[in-house]
Amino acid sequence: MKLICIGRNYTEHIEELENERPTDPVVFLKPDTSILLKKHPFFIPDFSNDVHHEVEILVKINRVGKHIAKKFAHKYYNEIGLGIDFTARDLQSQLKSKGLPWEKAKAFDGAAVIGEWLPKSNFDNVDNINFSLLKNDTPVQQGNTSHMLWKIDEIIEYVSKYFTLKIGDIIFTGTPAGVGKVIANDKLKGYIEDKELFSITVK
Repeated sequence: MKLICIGRNYTEHIEELENERPTDPVVFLKPDTSILLKKHPFFIPDFSNDVHHEVEILVKINRVGKHIAKKFAHKYYNEIGLGIDFTARDLQSQLKSKGLPWEKAKAFDGAAVIGEWLPKSNFDNVDNINFSLLKNDTPVQQGNTSHMLWKIDEIIEYVSKYFTLKIGDIIFTGTPAGVGKVIANDKLKGYIEDKELFSITVK
């Protein structure tokens, strides 16, 4: 099982980090060891002083596929979820400045929160899903999948050119604006519409 992550998929997030708008989806991977265990707190790693939350809509792949056409992509998932792509922003900036890969800043242990899953059939349109992250009960990130530069089916088409998608693979589809630093004792709650899908404590 692999985690396939899409970066820079919301215009306002690109602007807040002063990144260049990509012409193709930005893709990186996280190993399964980056998944935060259920009911466990997130521990800020000792190699970073600036870990940021990035809430994202998730898609779980339900069949094997390669070179999937967009018109068939909807057949490759039947669950929608919510998670966090934790990012050691200070370390990522150092790596980017040297032209090096981001994995140490994105794929460390516990860096991927995966909440509960909802049936895709719950949604009239997967390209119009509201989601949000609350930090200490204050909304800090709010997004809608309609604002994605590349929608879910387009992401599946694109990444399947390069990676065979397997049952259980999870795609992180990108984060909206509002990312920010977490500190010890923060409480993070993620919602799709009005349904809470995860709640974690930062240590």
